[in-house]
Amino acid sequence: MANLLEVVNLTKRYSQGNVLDRSVFTAVDEINFYIKPAEVFTLAGESGCGKTTTAKLVLGFEEATSGEIRHNGKAQVRNEKTWITEGVQAIFQDPFSTFNPLRRVESYFHETVQNFRLAKSKEEAVARIDQKLRLVGLTYHDIAGKYPNEFSGGQLQRISIARALVTDPKLIIADEPVSMVDASLRMSIVNLFKQLRDELGVSILYITHDLATAYYVSDRIAIMFRGRIVEMGTVDKVLMQPRHPYSKLLRDSIPQADPKQRWTTSVTLAELEQEEYLRQGCRFAGRCPDVMNICKSVVPAEVKIDDVLVQCHLYDDHKDAIPVPAKSTEATR
Repeated sequence: MANLLEVVNLTKRYSQGNVLDRSVFTAVDEINFYIKPAEVFTLAGESGCGKTTTAKLVLGFEEATSGEIRHNGKAQVRNEKTWITEGVQAIFQDPFSTFNPLRRVESYFHETVQNFRLAKSKEEAVARIDQKLRLVGLTYHDIAGKYPNEFSGGQLQRISIARALVTDPKLIIADEPVSMVDASLRMSIVNLFKQLRDELGVSILYITHDLATAYYVSDRIAIMFRGRIVEMGTVDKVLMQPRHPYSKLLRDSIPQADPKQRWTTSVTLAELEQEEYLRQGCRFAGRCPDVMNICKSVVPAEVKIDDVLVQCHLYDDHKDAIPVPAKSTEATR
């Protein structure tokens, strides 16, 4: 089965400083991943690791420095915004910022139906909107005539999901969709993603720092650190048997139900993120408990161990490590 989305050597660089003192900041550094039809693929990592920048690049909100993005085998074309409307929709972190407080919620749905020419009459439009709202546990009657401030954060996020579903997308990009929702409602939204995958065949690029929900909803997961994917594979193998020291650190930071289990490690952002982004070699070297001299000067190669991709010098001579050849792309911007 062909991949729905392919990201090849995707890179995004920004310039910082002034004319006399300018530096280059690589927010996304030659990352590669793919998403299959009817799959939940997660990009996970702490704040500032490049997850949201990756989402913006995939959606076409920002232009990549180099690399290629393919959707259904079609490459993203520079300055062509129609690419993102071909079966791709987005859900963002803050549902309150998605809707204008002075505009009725149902108007957003009707606008989408009209723009995509999805109905021939108002009655047909209402029926279509109601159908999508029922998928998230609401109805058209629940939203008709109401403004955003008349809904809770959880309800608004469900409305955002329903709005994304109006166009029958095959891929939804969800950027931290439960981080601003009450803990009691998070699992209901995560369960909704699983339902969309299983019943409608929708694929989801789930972007989060919450490994608990990532483990519950994901098929595969990629762990990002300072613009690089350091480990990627099935969610069971990556989170239950992590190989990269950073993946272990993240996994060990998840609160445990067993009160006898005590973790001595926690995730703490470095005092200066920029130092890690500009670091030569492995960017995690400054925090890694297993750091070696080579880590400080040489970027680790990507190897495959038991179908898990990992970038770490600990596995340079591992007997089961299989070197991964560099991917090529014809699109360089």
